[in-house]
Amino acid sequence: MVFKLKDGLKVRRENVTRDIVERKGVITAKNIHLKKFPIDTPVTIFNASIDVEGDELLVYGRIVLGYFTYASAVAEFRIPLNDVLNGFEAGHYTANICLYPNNKYDLWGVEDPRVYRIDGKKVMTYCGRTVHYFDPSVRVERTLPVTAVYMNGKWVKLCAFRVPEEFRGFVISDKDSFLVEMDKCYLFHRLHMKDENFYLVKSIVTCNIFERTEIGDISVNDTQTVLEPAKYEEKLGWNTPPIKVDGEYLLLLHAVDAETKAYRVFAMLMDEKSNVTAVSPCYIMEPRECYEIYGDRPFTVFPCGAIMVDDTILISYGASDSAVGFGTIDLSELMDILEKGRLE
Repeated sequence: MVFKLKDGLKVRRENVTRDIVERKGVITAKNIHLKKFPIDTPVTIFNASIDVEGDELLVYGRIVLGYFTYASAVAEFRIPLNDVLNGFEAGHYTANICLYPNNKYDLWGVEDPRVYRIDGKKVMTYCGRTVHYFDPSVRVERTLPVTAVYMNGKWVKLCAFRVPEEFRGFVISDKDSFLVEMDKCYLFHRLHMKDENFYLVKSIVTCNIFERTEIGDISVNDTQTVLEPAKYEEKLGWNTPPIKVDGEYLLLLHAVDAETKAYRVFAMLMDEKSNVTAVSPCYIMEPRECYEIYGDRPFTVFPCGAIMVDDTILISYGASDSAVGFGTIDLSELMDILEKGRLE
C-alpha cells in the first residue's frame, strides 16, 4: 500500500513483519535491588533506555513500586556490554533511583526514558504524568515531555515542553519524545488531541534549554505531522532517538495494530533537515517470545534505547510492560530493508 506524506512524497508500507531482531536476554524486577530505598525490589521494570561508558552498558529502566497508581520512576544499573552483546542469563543488579516524581509536570509518574547525547551532554527526555493525570475534570495535558541533563553526578530537570498556549486546550497528552539536533533543534513527540486522533509530529525548539537554572515550561513551534498511520494501524509513536548512519538519521518507531492492538516496530531515515528519506516497507520486530506476548500489557515490544556497536545496533525495549529485553540488529540488513523503502 502507498501512503502520502504531508509534503507530497509517497511511502510504501505493507502489513507484514520481517523480524530481524536477535533477542539477547531479559531482565525482570526480581533481578533488581534498589539502593538506599526502603522497598528493595520494584514490582516491575520495563521500557528501558541505554548508554555506554567504557565497557559497561548503563541501563535506565522504568520501574513501578506498586499497582495502586502505577507511579513510575527511573532506575539506573550497569551490565558488562559484552555480556549483553553475546547473550546472557540475567544476574542480580544494584540499581539507583535516579529520577522520580517531584513537580507538577511529573507528579504521578516519570515514564519511558530516552537517553541520548547533545553537544557532549547526556540528556534524558521522559513522559511526565502531570498533576492533572487522575483529575477527571481536567482532560488536558495529562502527560508532557520533560527533559533532564546529567551534570555534576546527578540528573537535573530542565523543562517541560508544551505546544503554544492557544492550542493547549486541545492536547489530551503528549509523549514518546526526545530532542534531536539537526539543522535546527527539534522535539520529536506524539500528540493525542481532543479529536481522539494521535499525531506523530516534530516541533522546533528555539531556546537553549541548557541555559536554564530551574524547571519550567517551554513552548515549541512549527509543529508538523511526519507520518500518518496506515488503515490497519490505530496510532504511531516514536521509539528510539536517532543514530547517525552515513549522513542520515536512523530512527525506530512503533505502530499499534488497529485490530489486535499489538505493538510492532518499523524504521525510518531522515536527512539533516528532518525530511523523511526512507521508511521500512515492513515491520522489523513484533512480539514473538512468551514474555513479549504475555504481561501487564500483552503483545508489546517497545524500544526506548539504541546504540551502535561496530556494525550492530543494540536495542533495549519493554516487553509487555513486564521486563526489559535486549536485542541486536545487523545494520546492513536493516539498511537493505530501508533501501527498498526509499521515498518516491
